Amino acid sequence: MKNFLDLADLQRDEIVDLLAFADRLRERPEPSALSGKVLGLLFFNPSLRTLASMRVAMARLGGESIVVTPGAGSWNLETRSGVTMTGPAAEHIREAIPVLDSYCDALGVRAFAEGRDLAADLAERTFTAIASLCTHPLINLESSANHPCQALADWKTLDDLEVPRRGRFVLSWANHPRALPLAVPAAVSQMAALRGMDVVVLCPPGYALPPAVMDKVRRAAAAGGGSVSETDDRDAAVAGAHVVYAKEWGSTEHYGDAEADARARGPRRLDAARILVCARARGLPPDALPAGAQERRRGR
Repeated sequence: MKNFLDLADLQRDEIVDLLAFADRLRERPEPSALSGKVLGLLFFNPSLRTLASMRVAMARLGGESIVVTPGAGSWNLETRSGVTMTGPAAEHIREAIPVLDSYCDALGVRAFAEGRDLAADLAERTFTAIASLCTHPLINLESSANHPCQALADWKTLDDLEVPRRGRFVLSWANHPRALPLAVPAAVSQMAALRGMDVVVLCPPGYALPPAVMDKVRRAAAAGGGSVSETDDRDAAVAGAHVVYAKEWGSTEHYGDAEADARARGPRRLDAARILVCARARGLPPDALPAGAQERRRGR
């Protein structure tokens, strides 16, 4: 495999095999599997779980990792093409990426959406540019409109909890003090559809996921045997749900306009009792789930 930029880079059967391999590694660790290998981690934006999990994984497999945070311990990097280098960035990615690529056996990059121009963010220009400069595998650690590593981990969590493949998966918009990126909702809805689930995107008017995102989700559903629907009817959406995945994302109708976005969301909220509907649907008490799953179900 050259790159892992999108869950769609893999066929459904390949993902199932990959998660089975993860189970085997958990049962039978291979502490020297990546001995002598180096993973470069380039974080344009902050991270806790993604950064920690990548570094720990490399260490447990016998490899090493280096972390580069532009502007904090290394030069600021310019990602735009055709600009005059008179700003705070001392280097351009056209120079920096080949250097990192020459030192490392693989690169992982996190670069959030700018949140101003929806079409530009959906085009994933930064990742496209970085991929064109790499000769080694490139891993998307969250981009403008995708987070395939989190989607893969969520698929694993659903398997661990024995959620039925054809179960009902509700991606529910939940209020937040500020507009958040589309990366996670886009990735997890695609994941659930490819897994074969009946995916319901629940959101208020003005917050529908972009057509380009929903088209990917529908293609994933066709490949995985699932289905996709959209609604703003909360009660109908969560009825019979196996999973309610609560996540905020900014208004796509007012993308890049924080004031209009704030007016659109108003007093909307998602009752915490509904977050736990998936536990009740399976006859489980909330504390029967792993701590991380409990937090996700509470929308943290």
